[in-house]
Amino acid sequence: MKSLLVLLSLILLLLTPFSTIHSQIQKGELIKGKILSSEIAPAEKHHYQITLEKDQFAFFTLMQKGVDVKITTYDPKGKKLEEFDTPNGQNGPEKFSIISSKKGIYVIEVSALDEKQPVGVYDLKLEILKKKAVLPNEQVDELFAAWDSKETPGAAVAVVQNGKIIYKKGYGMANLEYDIPITTSSIFHIASISKQFTVFSILLLEKQGKLSLNDDIRKYLPEVPDFGKTITLKHLASHTSGLRDQWEILALTGGQESDLITTEHILKLVGNQKELNFNPGDDFMYCNTGFTLLAEVVARISNMSFAEFTQKNIFEPLKMSTSLFFDDNERIVKNRAYSYHTYGEGFKKSVLNYANVGATSLFTTVEDLSLWSLNFSSLKIGDTSIFNQMKKPIVLNDSSVLDIGLGQFLGNYKGLNEIQHGGADAGYRTFLTRFPDQNFSVIVFSNLAEFNTRNLAHKIVDIYLKDKLVDEEKSKAKAESAETISIAAKTLNTYLGDYELRPGFIISIIEGGGKLYAQVKGQTTISLVAVSDTKFELKEIGAKVEFIPNGGEKVELFKLNQGGEITDVSRVKPFDISTINLSDYIGDYYSEELMTTYSISATDSNLLVKHIRVSDFTINPYEVDLFTDNSWFFSQVQFFRNSENKVTGFKVSNGRARNNHFTKVD
Repeated sequence: MKSLLVLLSLILLLLTPFSTIHSQIQKGELIKGKILSSEIAPAEKHHYQITLEKDQFAFFTLMQKGVDVKITTYDPKGKKLEEFDTPNGQNGPEKFSIISSKKGIYVIEVSALDEKQPVGVYDLKLEILKKKAVLPNEQVDELFAAWDSKETPGAAVAVVQNGKIIYKKGYGMANLEYDIPITTSSIFHIASISKQFTVFSILLLEKQGKLSLNDDIRKYLPEVPDFGKTITLKHLASHTSGLRDQWEILALTGGQESDLITTEHILKLVGNQKELNFNPGDDFMYCNTGFTLLAEVVARISNMSFAEFTQKNIFEPLKMSTSLFFDDNERIVKNRAYSYHTYGEGFKKSVLNYANVGATSLFTTVEDLSLWSLNFSSLKIGDTSIFNQMKKPIVLNDSSVLDIGLGQFLGNYKGLNEIQHGGADAGYRTFLTRFPDQNFSVIVFSNLAEFNTRNLAHKIVDIYLKDKLVDEEKSKAKAESAETISIAAKTLNTYLGDYELRPGFIISIIEGGGKLYAQVKGQTTISLVAVSDTKFELKEIGAKVEFIPNGGEKVELFKLNQGGEITDVSRVKPFDISTINLSDYIGDYYSEELMTTYSISATDSNLLVKHIRVSDFTINPYEVDLFTDNSWFFSQVQFFRNSENKVTGFKVSNGRARNNHFTKVD
């Protein structure tokens, strides 16, 4: 359930110039086994030193106690090595490591992320100090040292190269209640990686002449509403259908991830929708709904359940003996890994009761998924035409080309062509990346919500393909030295100011030394590299910005292009909150589409929203009739009025479900 907002918010934690740390608080030397406790206030940066010999591995644990911190490591010359910050909030562990490339004093910087949070406490401990690993397999073990424990959830890993698995291992525990360890035959729910199996199933049926990607979805699922625009199977498979995302609209009904959610439930909800996010093919917006519908198409055409179809046509031929699509939440699955999230200094269960398939719910092991990845180069099922379709970039109605294929994402990692997809449901975090030109794949599954499988998978790539990767530092330096574009100060000044990715989420465009930088409040800056007078690249996060000229006046809009998704970001408009009469909005509001009711009452400064299945929350005035909230599912509320200026309803939007209508109940 990722959105552009979440992705940008997480990535914009970037480089802090090392030259500034001399003014920060020095906390002393770290010694193995000794716990150092410290109190940190907002905006403080604490600095620790550790003296390392060349080629040493040092592993640390920082336990947050009421404070959310970021850790940044530096080498003896002040060069930033890496940043660490898991999404576990103000409590729980941050685990990180340093591998020394030279002898000297290394610096660990601990900084409080939220300038508004109160003073908090953390404990820092050097857990492991040893000679660094030399062999690739041992280097992978170092990467997962933090989770190689009988006390924590963990991960399973498989590395595939030239037709075989060259390394596989499990780390941590599959079940914390019964002390069952993770192995490479532990079965994980792999969430959205499931989507490529759904696409493959559709393409198999197309190959058999039973359907076409260009067919209207209503040809097979007539209960999908007629929105006045044709939605094709290809639109569904490429996230360009315009349909609202099933998880977002379920959340608006009061649904929880731990609820029993069936395919029937989702189909009924989709059948009740009256509006699209956008016209099919006009835009890209990640949409789980499309893949649930595709799986249902497979079931209806084949006259068997989607689970049965994939078992017969994919898992059995590839000898994926432990794989299945989980469409029955009561089914017993042996060797299943259960999922968790951090809670204080320990863990809690993350419960998942999905009984819907297509967008998610593939149960498999890293060993079985290795057989799937091998089939892309050594065909046992399907053919080259199917795989070529899956990796062909999608083209929108306006001829824009996206870095996505069907059920998978296309891109470049350190100079190499990459095809990948990740997954995240409950506490499961999964990632499969393939490098077809090198005949190489990495698979990482975890049962811990805070685990960054993408990051760890890429670090494994760095180990095994190090001789084939582009040196990013040298490439960046070369690009910067070749930079010749100079923009007049008068033009740059028209770009400066605060802009909104969405109401309440502000991106500030600032200037320094004749260059532009972007900053999200409470986070560090990221540079904008000019490629023309109006177009800039944010190279650190793979994004692009285009400012829309305004006749020499301050621009009112820029377009942010990230991950193939283009978003209009408008300049902040001033607003006097005292002009709002909060009593105008009091009442009950019902949605015919969602078949649910919210009750709204007024407080001194905002509106209190209540729902029978959701904890009470507030929405804050942003401008006349527009309110915002920090929740992911109820982020923007636009009220509307009748000819007598009385509020008669509202429409609520979130990341992937726009303009859900509610009518005021008289």
